[in-house]
Formats: sequence, C-alpha cells, structure tokens
Amino acid sequence: MTGFLGHIRTHATLPGFLAAVRALVRTDTLWLVALAAVVGLLAGGTVSLMTAATFLAHHLLAPGSNRLSGLTSIMPARALLVPSLGGLLLGLGGYALARKTRFRPVDPVEANALHGGRMSLRDSLIVGAQTVLSNGCGASLGLEAGFSQLGAAFGSRLGRQLRMHRADVRLLVGCGAAGAIGAAFDAPLAGSFYAFELIIGSYTFTALAPVALAAVVAIGVVHLTGMVLPPVSVLTPPAIPPLAYLPITLLGAVAALVAVVLMKGVTLTERALHALPVPIWLRPAIGGLLVGLLALISPSVLSSGHMAMRSSLSDTPPFLIALGLLGLKALASAISIGSGFRGGLFFASLYLGVLTGAVFAGIISPLITLPVSVCAVVGMCALAVAVIGGPMTMIFLALETTGSLPLTSAVMVSAIVSSITVRRTFGYSFATWRFHLRGENIRSGVDIGWMRSLTVERMMRTEVVTFPASETVAGARLAFPSHTPRYIILRDEQGHYKGLVENVSFHATRYTDTTPLLDLVPADDEALLPETSLSAALACFERTSRPACAVINQKKQVLGLLSERYVLRRYAEELERTRRELAGEKYRP
Repeated sequence: MTGFLGHIRTHATLPGFLAAVRALVRTDTLWLVALAAVVGLLAGGTVSLMTAATFLAHHLLAPGSNRLSGLTSIMPARALLVPSLGGLLLGLGGYALARKTRFRPVDPVEANALHGGRMSLRDSLIVGAQTVLSNGCGASLGLEAGFSQLGAAFGSRLGRQLRMHRADVRLLVGCGAAGAIGAAFDAPLAGSFYAFELIIGSYTFTALAPVALAAVVAIGVVHLTGMVLPPVSVLTPPAIPPLAYLPITLLGAVAALVAVVLMKGVTLTERALHALPVPIWLRPAIGGLLVGLLALISPSVLSSGHMAMRSSLSDTPPFLIALGLLGLKALASAISIGSGFRGGLFFASLYLGVLTGAVFAGIISPLITLPVSVCAVVGMCALAVAVIGGPMTMIFLALETTGSLPLTSAVMVSAIVSSITVRRTFGYSFATWRFHLRGENIRSGVDIGWMRSLTVERMMRTEVVTFPASETVAGARLAFPSHTPRYIILRDEQGHYKGLVENVSFHATRYTDTTPLLDLVPADDEALLPETSLSAALACFERTSRPACAVINQKKQVLGLLSERYVLRRYAEELERTRRELAGEKYRP
C-alpha cells in the first residue's frame, strides 16, 4: 500500500496514474486481485440496475408485480399489446442502429476465444438495453446474457485501458462474467465456475482468487441494493438410495435429449420466422404477439420464468400440467429468440429442467418411488448443463440452492450423463451451437485467437530461390551443383507458380538429364495463401506430407516459402507461452 500511495503522489495526471497502476499489476498479482474486485463491483451494480429497470418495465404488463412468470392470470389486452409493442420498439431500434453504425457485439466466450478478451463497451451497453427491453416486455428469455455481457465488457475495458497482458484481460473478462452470474443467482461458487468452464475455458490456481473475489463482491452489491433473490425452499430427502441412481441417470439422458430438441427447435423456429415475407424490423413484434397468445394460456411463459421455476421447485405441478407447461415454455423461448429478442436461455433452461423432472417423475411413479422434488432439481441441473455447457457450474448451483449434499451427488451424476449425451448426440451447447451456425468453430472460451493471428504471411520466409519450370533436370543440376538451397520453386515465363521441388530430388540418380523438372513436382503439391492461418497450414502439411510449401497470392505469383519445421516451432513456442500464462509463471521475477 505504501508503494501504491507513493505512485499516486508521483503520478498526479490520469495517464500517469494509469501507468502506475499498470506497473503495479504487472509486478504483483495482489493488484490484479484488487482490479478483479473493482470488476465485481461493476458487475454487481449492472445486475442491480438491469433488474430494477426490468421490474419497472414489468409493471406495464402486470401493475404491482415484479416478476411476470409468477402471475396466475393476466389481462388479455396487456398480454397481447405490451410484448408486441416492445418487439416493435426493439425491431425499429435495431433497424435504425444497423443503418447508422456497424453493430456486431462480441459475446464473452467469443471475445476470450478469438479476440484476447477485447469487447466493445458501447456494443455491450446496447445489448444490455435490448435485453432489458426484451425481458421487460415479456419475451420468454432471461437477463443472464445481458448480465454477463456487460460484466465481462467492464472487465475487458478496464484491462485494455491499463494495457494489460492478453491473459490478464481474458481473466478480467471472466471475473466480470463470474460476478454477473454469481449476483444473478446469489451463488458465488456457481458464478466462479461459470467463468472457469465457459468464459476462461480452464481452471487455474492463480485465477481462483480474482474470479472468486469478483463473484463475492458482486453478490455483496446486490444484497446492499436489495435486488437479491428470495431464498428457495426445496424438500430434500436426508439420503438418496443407491437404487435411485438408475432413474437419476436415465433422467440425465432424457433432459439432455429434451435440450437437444429445444436447441434444434430454436434454429428451426428462427428459420421459419425469417422466411415470413415481412420486414426484419417487424419480426420481433410478430414474435411478441405469439408469446402474448401463449401467455393467455399460462403467464408462466413470460419473461425468464424464474418465479415459476422457484414455485415449481417448492410445489411441483402434476404430470399433465407439467407436460403442458414444458411445451408452452419451450415454444415461447424458441419464438422469442427466433423473432429477434435479446436474452439468454440460462433461466429458461432451469425452469424447463424442473418441468422435465416433474414429467419424468410422473412417468416412472408406477415403477419406482422417487421424490418429485429430487426429480425436479436433478432435471433442472441436467437440462441446464446440456444448454449452457457447464457441469460444475450447475453442480455448485444445486448445492448453493438446496444446501443438500446427497442431492448434489445425484445432480453430479445427472450432469455428467447429460454432458456426455449432448456431446455424443449433438456436440454443442446452445452458445457454441449459435457460433457453429455462424461458421465459427468455438467450443469454449479457450484462447485460440493466437492461432488465427499467426498467419502464413507473418511466418513465411521471403528469400526464396525460383527457377524456370521449362528447364530439365540437367539445367537444375548445372545451376545448383551443391545441395543448397534445399527448396526450388518453379515458375513460368509470367512468374506464375508451377510447383515446388527439393534439391535432393533432381540430384537423385533415378532421374535422367532430359527429365523435365515439372515431372518432379508431386501430384498433391499445394501452395498456401498469405492469409492462411496456422491451423490451416498445419493441416496442409499433414495432408500432403511435404516438409515445405510455397506461398502465393491470388494471381499465383510467388511471395515466399513456409517450412513445417518452423511452423511447429512457433506452435510449440505459443503453446509454452500459453501454459506459462495459465500457470502464473509470467509473474515470476
């Protein structure tokens, strides 16, 4: 602290102050933990503000009510009008935004996986406002996407403002997401492991303190502002019989399949709504009208479904009612996403999981006695694991929600089964499925952006030896009597690439002097473009079994040469750098 105060006294200006903080953070991990606490403070404030704004908006649908999904009835006119007008406002705002500026928000997972934690705070603020509007007007989506987006964006902005290392910026993004999810559920362990599993992509000892502190600080903020969720009461048995683990395992698989159907249904619904011959800005209004019609059947489909989920945990609905609500909520969520509303499926997947557990309990009741409350909690976590993709996150959420170790053990079994089932049958969580539809091969927040930044243009050697492709072996032997250079690039009279041959090949005795050099070019010869990524270059070397490849432009003019040995060395260097960052070794003097 004395050193910090000394920096303050000697750096009176803002740039000087930032430089002082940057120096402290880079030399002592304690200051990185302090920054994580600041990010947690911002994340907790974000959750409180967004929740309060959503409560105000909910009064338009149901005056005097804070959470829509807990309603038993709703005025038909409000149910139809408010979601439609909210969707119209969202559509017109998005249309105006698209015309005036380039708006492509980066998800926290995508930011950490591809961009080194870089996120736009402006875009994230817009996403947060759109999420509040969507949830506030009753769209069947949760606020968690906006929470984590803004929390992570604050972490990213703080890290980039201080010009911190790539690994530290990614860590602060994870801290923001941990604080947001922890505050949303009043569950610090769940928030922390949400960051580890989904945003950062790995757990390390050095990351535990900043991530956990950010979650705790954010939860403290929502408690101080009065936006904390009321405790949920779940009747849990003192122990789970060993034979009960068989239906629990089956429930994990069933919940995973329900989640797969939901994720595919969202995509199909989105395609169906986009096929309608209406302007793009009108689609959210149509989606809002459809959600309003479903709300006339049951208001529990409105908003995130959080109060309905908590009510169902305390008093599980009968089989037929649970089955009907499951279909209504799944359809409402699919319509909300497909029509263009902003939000996530975290809260919705919890409610759908509770209903899946209730339906499962009703089906197996003639065969085996298993408390409905156990099925509800197990189904809740198993389906959320399939949709969100974080087994440890949901295991800790179950523990922090119920406080029951035996029930947590059952949840752990179902979470593992659900995760394996989704991986084998579908291969994606909801977030990574959306990335896949956009053409991005992202499975988590593991940093793969450095592989894409290492292009062939950055790694190639520009000093190359070329030779006319019309020459014979005799001409090559005369021009290159020794075994250097190792690679010769053949070109025609216009300078176009014709192939790559090794020096040792035309010095081999099996070729006569009259053999054309083009005959020495392998049939599977390939050349690389300068914008080719490191991973694509490695795939080319693996495919052709060649030790080197020429680099050419779109006009097939030779630009350089890239060897497999150099690519593997750079790849190993980057892997070692990443390993050292994960282990915290970069802080050692």
